[in-house]
Amino acid sequence: MINISFPDGNVRQYEAGATAMDIAKSISEGLARNVLSARINGEVWDAHRPISEDSKIELLTWNDEDGKKTFWHSSAHLMAEALEQIYPGIKLGTGPAISNGFYYDIDPGEHKISSDDFPKIEKKMIELAREKNAFVRKDISKEDALKYFTEKGDEYKIELIEKRGADEALTLYTQGGFVDLCRGPHLLDTSKIKAVKLMNVAGAFWQGDDTRQQMTRIYGVSFGKQKELTQYLEMLEEAKKRDHRKLGKELGLFMFSEKVGGGLPIWLPKGAALRSRLEDFLKKEQLKRGYQPVITPHIAKKDLYVTSGHWEKYGEDSFQPIQTPKEGEVFMLKPMNCPHHCEIFANEPRSYRDLPYRLAEFGTVYRYEQTGELHGLTRVRGFTQDDAHLFCTPDQVKGEFIDVLELTMHVISKMGFEDFTAQISLRDPDNKEKYIGSDENWEKAERAIIEATQESGLKTTTELGEAAFYGPKLDFMVKDALGRSWQLGTIQVDYNLPERFELEYIGADNKPHRPVMIHRAPFGSMERFIGVLTEHCAGKFPLWLTPEQYAILPISDKYIDYAKKIEAELNQHDIRGYIDDRTESIGRKIRDTEVKKIPFMFIVGEKEEESKTISVRKQGDGDLGAMTMEKFAAYFQEQL
Repeated sequence: MINISFPDGNVRQYEAGATAMDIAKSISEGLARNVLSARINGEVWDAHRPISEDSKIELLTWNDEDGKKTFWHSSAHLMAEALEQIYPGIKLGTGPAISNGFYYDIDPGEHKISSDDFPKIEKKMIELAREKNAFVRKDISKEDALKYFTEKGDEYKIELIEKRGADEALTLYTQGGFVDLCRGPHLLDTSKIKAVKLMNVAGAFWQGDDTRQQMTRIYGVSFGKQKELTQYLEMLEEAKKRDHRKLGKELGLFMFSEKVGGGLPIWLPKGAALRSRLEDFLKKEQLKRGYQPVITPHIAKKDLYVTSGHWEKYGEDSFQPIQTPKEGEVFMLKPMNCPHHCEIFANEPRSYRDLPYRLAEFGTVYRYEQTGELHGLTRVRGFTQDDAHLFCTPDQVKGEFIDVLELTMHVISKMGFEDFTAQISLRDPDNKEKYIGSDENWEKAERAIIEATQESGLKTTTELGEAAFYGPKLDFMVKDALGRSWQLGTIQVDYNLPERFELEYIGADNKPHRPVMIHRAPFGSMERFIGVLTEHCAGKFPLWLTPEQYAILPISDKYIDYAKKIEAELNQHDIRGYIDDRTESIGRKIRDTEVKKIPFMFIVGEKEEESKTISVRKQGDGDLGAMTMEKFAAYFQEQL
């Protein structure tokens, strides 16, 4: 018998060789029908793979990221099988699951595959899925694997095999007549795949090397129900409407210029105003909590980042060192703000009485993302972090973490995100050599994070082995209006940088001690956050945040002077907007204002001037009738 430990702490005994599916069935048939794979001792396995020793188990369904990946990776194999049947002689590369489906890289040889071919490929995939072919896992030696794929003529698979160590385990997966080199995991059989949609075809260099063969990459997505696919496609259509790149251009928020360089956003007046209000909001909250604002340079000597370890992490793949006229002097664009803040802490002697010491900076950092990875504001090369670093004693970690946690949740809620959770990333207890710091410090830091999140009532998931090498962390996962999950804010506990920079404070015992460092960024970065927020609210920003809260629409030039009086009164109430004094019809002005997503529009003409009122229209609600300025100002405050 073997002992199987469940996430809730319960332990059950099963016969050696039992599978995750057997275990699921022992709990309930309903659960078994939903299980796609299982995490066994931290590794994702096929649900039908035998378990031979005491193990920790987590049953994975469609609601789990790794469950979805199992489904989509199996779908990639199904697509490869269909492609081989339709296009004899094609050569297969790799076919992983990705965050929103799967792809397979193929060498089509003499065949040409375009989106016009998608319907017949999809049809073949469903035909094969209905055959209910089992995904069969088989261990194979390197020698036998080479022999098989040599006989088949799949040189890309041969290359992958040759890169593996002589004693490294290899596995094949078979479904029906299709065989692939693969680590897995996979579904029990193909029958769960009931709806597929191929999304795109693109070129991709083999292994990402632009000197190698150009492959054809086919992207797809799949579901267990046709209804789910329909809903997904509807969501994609809505996502297109909400794309922050499209809305950013329409609303005049930001731009990119090839002359300036890819991935370097330029904030236009309206976008700069929106961003400034976000920053002002957080700055006020930080001052309430004892943060001290600082400003650090955009560049620093390379040695700073060698000391911090960032040169090792970002050096080769980031912007290259900057040579100065002085021989041997090398600078770098900063990839992180934290080393600069460590230098501020080290600038003068510190006592335990000075702690916690909280530094905050909206600091711009630079990382060279590959051109193909750039995406609007959400993946850029220059971005501003709402960065802060707190230096504290080990006993202060929990209290500071709770305060940071409360601030982060306040920020997220204020922005209108109602559905969010957090992932607690802890170290791997069975592989402690990957991390630095004493067991005592790690236990304190992990306990502080766990207790802080429990006290806050925040929904969390916990991942072992996902901690940074210097300490545990908490990442905030936010769901937008379309149900998409985004990683935004983060809180990290760090014992590494204080050690690297030899930071010290004098304790109550009059001896030097190392401070603990907490990194936090509630927004994450201003660019990414604004990109996500724009899509979440479809460009209709919260009233307090929107750059232009009203538009005054005179029905003719005769009423522009009255419009200016209204504008002056609104300014006194700190309500911002503009007068549309174009020589256009009032209907055209209304339509244009709607497109710009201006929250309020005021139509003014003879009637309004005589009664000293404004005719108010609210975006989404239509006509609110005539109001005096005092009445509207009171109504406006209620809406904030």
